[in-house]
Amino acid sequence: MIEYRIVEIFESLQGEGYNTGMPTIFIRFAGCNLNCSWCDTNFRHFKRFSLEQLLAMVGQYKSSNIIITGGEPTMVRDLPILLSHLKQAGYYIAIESNGLGKVDPLIDYVALSPKFCYQSRYQNILQSTANEVRIVAEKQAGFIDFCHFIEQHIEAKRYYLSPCEINGEMNMFDTIELLGQINHNRIDNKWLLSLQTHKFANIE
Repeated sequence: MIEYRIVEIFESLQGEGYNTGMPTIFIRFAGCNLNCSWCDTNFRHFKRFSLEQLLAMVGQYKSSNIIITGGEPTMVRDLPILLSHLKQAGYYIAIESNGLGKVDPLIDYVALSPKFCYQSRYQNILQSTANEVRIVAEKQAGFIDFCHFIEQHIEAKRYYLSPCEINGEMNMFDTIELLGQINHNRIDNKWLLSLQTHKFANIE
């Protein structure tokens, strides 16, 4: 029997990136191949769902959009089977990934979030295209070079910096300062700021 390890399933508004405000169903999978100190998801706490239970749970919500997230969803062994059923049901599917795995071709929208704290892991990038890239800002030596490296190796329509939140505090000044340095002398194709607006709006 096909079984999925699920942290949570809920319906809300997308809070960050290009699709901010889009009504969507979030499917958050357990497990990750990274362990970022500032991660806001307990991806080790999960419940097991059969394929049928998962599809039934998703079907209770109204939205026709789905975001596959985690943890790291590209690690989910039977994800293609779930995606096939969701596409047959007419859902628009986005994914949020750390960019270390290959994204299934059934995904409609790809948001990658490479992690500077694991920069050595990105020397061999498997997913070289995306709709958007979002990088959490870390004011450390080599961070801007990492952003330029990612821009050169992952072709995306949009690139974002996001503040890093630790214990409820965001490094907002550092983030916009880094943003200005990355965009220095650029006329277009500038990196943009992405905030987790759902936290300001007090929604999931």
